[in-house]
Amino acid sequence: MTTDPSINTPPQEPGDEPATTGTATDELPSAAKVTLDKKKTIIGGIVTLVILGLVFWGLSKKFGSFADAWVQIQQMTPIVIASLALVAVVNIIVYVFPDQRAIPGLKYKPAFMVRQTSWMMAALVPAGGAFAVALQYLMLASYRVAPAAATSGIAITSVWSFFMTFLLPVLGVLAVATSGELQSAWVWAGVIGLAALVVMVVIFWLILRSEASAQKVGALGQKLAAPVMRKMHKEMDLTDSVMSFRDEVVDVVKDRWMSLTVTNLAVSFMQFMILFVAVRGVSEGSNDDVTFAEIFAAFAISRLGTLIPLTPGGLGTVAGVLGAMLAAFGLNEEDILAAVVVWQVVQLLPQAITGMVTLLGWRVQEGRKQKQGQPAAA
Repeated sequence: MTTDPSINTPPQEPGDEPATTGTATDELPSAAKVTLDKKKTIIGGIVTLVILGLVFWGLSKKFGSFADAWVQIQQMTPIVIASLALVAVVNIIVYVFPDQRAIPGLKYKPAFMVRQTSWMMAALVPAGGAFAVALQYLMLASYRVAPAAATSGIAITSVWSFFMTFLLPVLGVLAVATSGELQSAWVWAGVIGLAALVVMVVIFWLILRSEASAQKVGALGQKLAAPVMRKMHKEMDLTDSVMSFRDEVVDVVKDRWMSLTVTNLAVSFMQFMILFVAVRGVSEGSNDDVTFAEIFAAFAISRLGTLIPLTPGGLGTVAGVLGAMLAAFGLNEEDILAAVVVWQVVQLLPQAITGMVTLLGWRVQEGRKQKQGQPAAA
């Protein structure tokens, strides 16, 4: 296997000479050419709003009214508000680290611009996930990241995101295993998460282990997928896809799998800390018997809701599972809706605003490059 040296070439700042001949956009993958389907976006937006409305209506019917929740939120102390602001800022800062580990040489500023903008697009725009990926390619190209390095980085961060989704429920169940309050549904969530994680890790390890084992994984996948592909009247060479994926990620993953795991866990931990501060902040000490481990378990198990592709990032679906989990652990019903609303708003709003600012900043940057006669990414 020949390693593309551009993977280990640090990206240059805009205005520097590119590391390779031609422009970085000349060889962009087809994913970078994705455009939003306006009709699907509008329909997706309506579906998202309906689902969000139903979820929070259900929470309000079960755990109290929004009026009561708003009263509790207004009563939060300045210390709580400051704590929420602090964890929100740290969450935004930490969120960039996985991209830096997945793309060697990527500096913090361009990583921040790409990560926040793509998150905003995927989280807020219905069916905007594909567009967010395309936007990442374009932005990385504008920072002189070679297409091979961009493809590798995006693939790695996607895989590790799935790893975290299945690892968290396992950690959540373990966190409360000593409390004696485990319910069968929670145990099953941990078992499902562990089984899925083990399968993913084994398959990923086989793909990285050698070209021979990667070809066997691709051939097995092709055999399993063949009946479905025939019914859909589609042709796909999974073996070729697996080998291409291996070539893209093998070197970076072998060198950085530990730091990739640690940085992704740090992102999840900061998202949990927002919830922890929200729960403690709205309850005014009335729920101190609900432990740190129990709140973490509720957060971790609820992350499985992100796998339900009804809303961007599992927005709303996660809230419904989280509310039920917090109630099972004994959180006062009148505090649950307020805590969930605060958690969703503090997790979503600052990053959404930051993503809008970074998108605007990047577009201004590209406009200046065009005026100066330099090639722009889009």
